[in-house]
Amino acid sequence: MVAITPDSPIAAVFGSSHKKRKLAEEGLGLATIGDLLRHFPRRYVAATELSEVATPVVGEQLTIVGEVRSCDSAPFTAGNRRQWRTTIRLRTDGPDFSVTLFSPYKNLADRHEAEFGAGSRALFTGKAKQFRGGWQLEQAHGFALDGEEGAMLSKLIPVYPLTAKLYTWDLQKVIATALDLVTGVPDVFTPELRERFELLTVMQALRWIHGPDDWSQLGAAQKRFRFEEALVLQLVLARRRAAHRAQGARGRPGRPDGVLAAFDARLPFELTAGQREIGDLVTAELARDHPMNRLLQGEVGSGKTVVALRAMLQVVDSGGQAALLAPTEVLAQQHLRSISAMLGDLAQGGMLGGAAEATSVVLLTGSMGRAARQESMLKIVTGEAGIVIGTHALLQDAVEFADLGLVVVDEQHRFGVEQRAALTDKAGTPPHVLVMTATPIPRTVAMTVFGDLETSVLAELPAGRAPIQTNVVPLAEQPTWIERVWQRVREEVEKGHQVYVVCPRISGDSGEEGESDQLDLDEDGKEVAPRRALAAVEEVHAELSAGPLAGLRSAVLHGRLAPEEKDRTMRAFAAGTLDVLVSTTVIEVGVDVHNATTMVLLDADRFGVSQLHQLRGRVGRGGLPGLCLLVSHAELGSPARDRLNAVASTTDGFELSRVDLEQRREGDVLGANQSGFRSSLVSLRVLRDEKTIVRAREAAEALLSEDPALAQAPELATAVAEVERSAASGFMEKG
Repeated sequence: MVAITPDSPIAAVFGSSHKKRKLAEEGLGLATIGDLLRHFPRRYVAATELSEVATPVVGEQLTIVGEVRSCDSAPFTAGNRRQWRTTIRLRTDGPDFSVTLFSPYKNLADRHEAEFGAGSRALFTGKAKQFRGGWQLEQAHGFALDGEEGAMLSKLIPVYPLTAKLYTWDLQKVIATALDLVTGVPDVFTPELRERFELLTVMQALRWIHGPDDWSQLGAAQKRFRFEEALVLQLVLARRRAAHRAQGARGRPGRPDGVLAAFDARLPFELTAGQREIGDLVTAELARDHPMNRLLQGEVGSGKTVVALRAMLQVVDSGGQAALLAPTEVLAQQHLRSISAMLGDLAQGGMLGGAAEATSVVLLTGSMGRAARQESMLKIVTGEAGIVIGTHALLQDAVEFADLGLVVVDEQHRFGVEQRAALTDKAGTPPHVLVMTATPIPRTVAMTVFGDLETSVLAELPAGRAPIQTNVVPLAEQPTWIERVWQRVREEVEKGHQVYVVCPRISGDSGEEGESDQLDLDEDGKEVAPRRALAAVEEVHAELSAGPLAGLRSAVLHGRLAPEEKDRTMRAFAAGTLDVLVSTTVIEVGVDVHNATTMVLLDADRFGVSQLHQLRGRVGRGGLPGLCLLVSHAELGSPARDRLNAVASTTDGFELSRVDLEQRREGDVLGANQSGFRSSLVSLRVLRDEKTIVRAREAAEALLSEDPALAQAPELATAVAEVERSAASGFMEKG
């Protein structure tokens, strides 16, 4: 065969196997030899050891090495045809598995018996299934490792991301052929850089990642490719940051005799040490001539809003405007009330009785009447409004600012990257950005690890907050415990307290979208449908009112209600005239009822980690101990159950965001995805490779300071340019 290059089509190594080639092209998106060589294994199976299968999961795709205990064939009739069934029983370092192979001819069944003799080792892949108390591999394919095919495999057998009817050994064979024939594979690292960072050549790394003889060879290959990916991304990010700084921003230094000074003088409480420290940092960053891009993380009630308000007032004192973007109307109105109350007459700029240095605070939401909306928009475009608070309505094209200097995004996990960017794009020059959250989304944690988002944490416990006890109620094992849940609710009400009951759906209507950030995904990132009907507000309220909570004062709250009805219900609950509020996640943010001590989350496994943490922050706000009950049918050992156990084990929002990151992956660090399996990262995982990523950032900064154009490393410069040209990278600075 003639030599091939990375740009050659994969047909060069698949040869006459047209069906397999088509599966690789259409199912895996592999078009060239370069694509094939960069299609790295997901994991490895030791050919010399029996596979460890501690706790099989029904439906899980397994690739295992086992010792054949027995292999027997027997005839059976299918329709009018006589066929043969061969049953192979495998011993693993765990449970035994049985594999069934079907043959249309007796001589093929005889070949199976000869190939899989007792005591031989075999490799099989298939889906785990339970049958009559034992484990099976369903739709299994494999071969004996002691035979001709097994001799071609490395000691560590790679298990690749696959598509239907394409098997891991199919890919291993063609990749081995490609590695023997390919020439001209570019290496982004020059010999000097390989020596500097102690890395393998690209060809050695490719051979060891696809066919390692031992774990040390695999480790050296993985080190090479993970550092390569991290360095290229860090170079892209470093150049983006430099370009972003070069665009410039208007410094907003404030002034000593403005509204901020007046606000500070009137504060009825002393700022915490954390608020002062972060406030000083934000003050300095706002005064610079390049944009601030900072994440402010802190528990619910820890004082994030005061820090953000002081930043907004500094921008107002500099002649600019500040916009606060909130995810719901309930939260936007809550911010308007709390900020107006904190400012007092300092929020009455241009009004009779307003302070001399006062500004104007306006609200813009989708449900406002036309006249009120136009009045707010006029104040925004003329610059009369110094502080603008709003929902997605702020993102509309018709909304124009006179001089937008600061964008504050609250509860940023509720907004997409493009939505947040739509607001910052309304500024003439890049605005400063402050993002507030109690639990960062996976993509944000990834960006803080990559160094593209500066982070501040308000670590002090919120004033007046009591500890919240969180318990999982596992109905899969203990279905009768739900009765105790409702008894517990009654006990709290009898003490004079109030309770939230949260459901993932509004009603049981088929096809209705829920209001949860549900996370059940399969390995390819596709949503897994629930096996049972999810709890719905209207049905649950009717059942509770007629049953276990009969006689208690209760009401419903969800997004379909008219704004006036929602407001009326919330005011009644806040006033204590309701005992139980059965709601969707509309109470996730912006609801502050000090007498509410208990929350029951039904089908809690259908909510994301961020939502669960935010929701339970609604209780225990008045100095009374809080209780959060996570009611779930999720089975022990499932990812959903692990997620709930993690939430129950800690109240640290940043720790939970890392749990979320482990389960949901990091999202598209350079693109628009918030989280999920379709990540732009290939070899890297943010938490596992955090040290590698930090090391790569330091290396990127050093390389650019020595050689800004990367002229001494042309292949590295080409790799960086390819990422920069990708459409996804345009979202990077918007995150």
